[in-house]
Amino acid sequence: MNADKKPLIVISGSNSGIGLAMAREMLDRRYAVLGLVKDAAADPLQHREYRQDKVDLSDADGLPDRITEIVRTLDGPVRALVNNAGIGRMGFLEQLSVKDIRLVMDTNFLSHAIVTRAFLPLLKRQGSGDIVFTGSESALSGGRQGSIYCASKFAIRGFAQSLREECGKSGVRVSLINPGAVRTPFFDDLHFEPGEDEDNAIAPEDVAAALAMALEARPGTVLDEINLSPINQAWRKK
Repeated sequence: MNADKKPLIVISGSNSGIGLAMAREMLDRRYAVLGLVKDAAADPLQHREYRQDKVDLSDADGLPDRITEIVRTLDGPVRALVNNAGIGRMGFLEQLSVKDIRLVMDTNFLSHAIVTRAFLPLLKRQGSGDIVFTGSESALSGGRQGSIYCASKFAIRGFAQSLREECGKSGVRVSLINPGAVRTPFFDDLHFEPGEDEDNAIAPEDVAAALAMALEARPGTVLDEINLSPINQAWRKK
């Protein structure tokens, strides 16, 4: 690895919403950022320390080879892997197709397990680094019309907790950030969204600030979980 390069933050879903806010925050803090995105054609940042690689996280069969290929191209230290990308499919269980169920579980859980598996040997060889997952308040309690989405986020929470136990002695920290309602394009294709008042949802920048806090903790300290909520969370139908 080239030790002269800036430490790298790898963020999935970095071209919109929470991931975009995280990328901006990390660039402001003078890290280099690699975005793992489904559509690499549009670059929202246009920053010399930011680049994107096209990755279809929902393609569980092709993902292992694609991620291994990306990891092999890295020639500098990896400061953190941020597993952030996710999708929502909401409705009563019988309204969801098997295709919907697979898409949510593959994107929100299985892809993160595959990506983490590919990066973990590198981080362990370094003897330091962070793995951070964007969870959800849906990882803490189930909700009406959210059975599959909640299941995917519960899976991430259990995965993070187990991985934390596996990685401690290697110097690799594992953290989970659980936001409540965040005002992002996540809700564009859903039948509901946060209420219109400012305090009905948190901002993507709030989640990015939580990421920075996790990364900047003393090396011997890990922020296991960070839960963020709007002070007056409220929903409305579209």
